[in-house]
Amino acid sequence: MGERQEELLRIIVETYIQTFKPVGSKSLVDQLHVSSATIRNDMALLEDLNLLEKEHSSSGRVPSEAGYKYYVNNLMKPKEITGEDVLKLQTILNNNSLVVSDAIQKCMEIISDITHYTSVVIGPSVDASTLQQISIIPLDSDDEDETGDRRVVAVLVTNLGVVENKQVNISKEIDMRELIKTCELINKALVGTPLSKVTERLELEIKPRIKDVINRYEEVCNFFSTAFHDFAVDNSDVVFGGKTNILDYKEYNEPNKIKDMIAKLENVDLVKNIQTLDSDINVYIGEETEFDPDVTIIKTHYKVGNDEGTLAIIGPKRMEYDKVVTLLNFLKSYIEK
Repeated sequence: MGERQEELLRIIVETYIQTFKPVGSKSLVDQLHVSSATIRNDMALLEDLNLLEKEHSSSGRVPSEAGYKYYVNNLMKPKEITGEDVLKLQTILNNNSLVVSDAIQKCMEIISDITHYTSVVIGPSVDASTLQQISIIPLDSDDEDETGDRRVVAVLVTNLGVVENKQVNISKEIDMRELIKTCELINKALVGTPLSKVTERLELEIKPRIKDVINRYEEVCNFFSTAFHDFAVDNSDVVFGGKTNILDYKEYNEPNKIKDMIAKLENVDLVKNIQTLDSDINVYIGEETEFDPDVTIIKTHYKVGNDEGTLAIIGPKRMEYDKVVTLLNFLKSYIEK
């Protein structure tokens, strides 16, 4: 394949990504400065090489999976990130009040907004995180809200070294000493319990033990149940951004395709299969995604201190590959530097 055929393939791929319409020879004459007949001959060659496909009886061509792959590996040029997009991501990344996992999730949500594709962050299973310690830190009594409730910070440490904190309102009726006493009991009895199981054990084991010694034991237990539930959600191993974005593309305008894609996105085990330990940014197209034949998945593994996992973007096969790869490269380089 010569330079002209490569340029033709590049133009067809990038045009189809934008228009979702088969590309005909006449529309390319001005760009390539050759005759329509020459372009048709080159299209036929690219079709013989399985890089282009003909849709129905149309004279236009569309990229095949192999065509997209050749484009990504040989023809794609990095796309410069706009200053506005850089600022959006840096604002999150430079926010020292955010833990690493929260910053990464928020950045992936921003990338999802920028690209209008679906983002996924896959971390270690929540069942791999166990309780190491929970602490209650009362805030100043001056920080009461209009109802007279007080605020405390619940700080949770897991066996993986993850530290999470939540600011929570508590009723003025709850004795802070009883809250701290229950906290100490939890630390003695439930250390080593998977986060997903702590709430259940709290109800079955801790509540009966404090029933006769804590005045407002129901409210105290509810406080800890809510806190642990929030911690478990925050440590969830699959976090989406723009989950339904992919359904806005014309590839999914049929009810059966919409239902099928929704079912796949709701299938946690299937989504978890996206995870990777490869630190390169890799592009998987169609069948090779092992997720859906009509999508592209671009993904990479990240590791920052004790935080690690998979960053992935799911979109149609006619994805703006250059834009997504550049954004993931920027995020990965920034968080790992």
